[in-house]
Order: sequence, then C-alpha cells, then structure tokens
Amino acid sequence: MTKKEKLEIVRGSGNIFRDFGYPNADIEQLKAILAAQIIGILDDRKLSTRKAEKLTGVPHADFVRIRKPSLKRFTVDRLISILNKLDQQVDVKVKVRPRPRQKAKAEAAIQI
Repeated sequence: MTKKEKLEIVRGSGNIFRDFGYPNADIEQLKAILAAQIIGILDDRKLSTRKAEKLTGVPHADFVRIRKPSLKRFTVDRLISILNKLDQQVDVKVKVRPRPRQKAKAEAAIQI
C-alpha cells in the first residue's frame, strides 16, 4: 500500500459469516464458536486428537476436522455433545429479532 492509498475501515456485524454473505451465517458462527471451545479445551488439557478419542469415544478424525476447522460434517448438537463428553455444560441463550430489511433471524449466544 502506498502513502496515497486510503484504508477504509468497515465495522463488521460480529458475525464474519454474515458479513461475507453466507446463507446459514448464524449456524456457521455458532459452529465456529463451539469448535473454538473444543480446541481450547484440548489445548488447555494438552490432549492430542488420539488422547481425546480415548477420553470421549469421539473418533480421532472428528477432532482432526474440528482442529482444521472443517465443520461441514458437524451439526450444532454434535458439537455440543462433544463438549459434554469433555465434561462441559453448554447453556444456550436464544434471541430472535427481525433482520434489517429482511425476514426474521435467530441468533444464539453460547456460554461454556
């Protein structure tokens, strides 16, 4: 970038998937939050994907996909189930409101 170019700063919505126009942005955001929590727990406990498999019964390949992250094969309830197997309680708070100039949407906040 040269000195003459101006940098434009754009405020995001808080959901990068929505900002980039993903069709299921709220679900993708929720899955990303849950996956980040799983990765954080594995890191905090210094668990390899193989050790996590032995501890939870969740296949090693699933933990590899979560770490990548490649979340297309995962549903929200599957990710919550994995967190439960890692001895985590997941509380979901749902807030529904109209989208600006569009139909209604649902947002979810997760506490772990």
